[in-house]
Amino acid sequence: MGNISTTTDTLFAPLTVATAPEASRPMLEKVEKSLGFIPNLMAIFANNATVLEGYLALGAVFEKGSFTPRERQIILLAASIENNCNYCAAVHSQIPKTLLRTPAEVIAAVQNNTPIPDRKLNALVSLVKELVRERGYAKEKTIQKFLGAGYRKEQVMELLLGIALKTISNYLDHISPTPLDHALAGESGDLSHSRRRSDEQGMATHGAVLGNMSRLL
Repeated sequence: MGNISTTTDTLFAPLTVATAPEASRPMLEKVEKSLGFIPNLMAIFANNATVLEGYLALGAVFEKGSFTPRERQIILLAASIENNCNYCAAVHSQIPKTLLRTPAEVIAAVQNNTPIPDRKLNALVSLVKELVRERGYAKEKTIQKFLGAGYRKEQVMELLLGIALKTISNYLDHISPTPLDHALAGESGDLSHSRRRSDEQGMATHGAVLGNMSRLL
């Protein structure tokens, strides 16, 4: 996946609870309590409390929708791939593989823009990517393929929430590239962090962290 970011410089530095604006601190404390750490994306959003609050609120609403956890992650991954966002593509590749046991070939197909061996997910990804690529426009046949795969027409509207969510984080990553978190070491090719853990305890901890991340990112 190519990175079309126009800058490699960090415009916004990741903040901690101690360095964040006062309005952002309670939200960062809640994130840290939930995960045991603050993901870099949230740490960067903390520079603007309004954006941090809005992103967390939109994510919470999207999570309550009609798509399954796997479908939600695939929507977020497809949008992130189409928008060339390294950070979010790593997040939404790792979570469905590790936490939701999504077949590796499904994730690889989304990443590589090849047909997905699951008809329903293939229709979902095709519509998401077309909407992102065409700035909100979709061909009638793409929508009909989505509906024919078993989705309802009101879900066309609902997946726009996921696209909106990733538009915020993907565009921020373009403007100010977000470093990968240690929890995503496997997606960045650096496995040293994972290898330092005992296998059983490490995988349990890793899964718990990713489970909480899936509700935030």
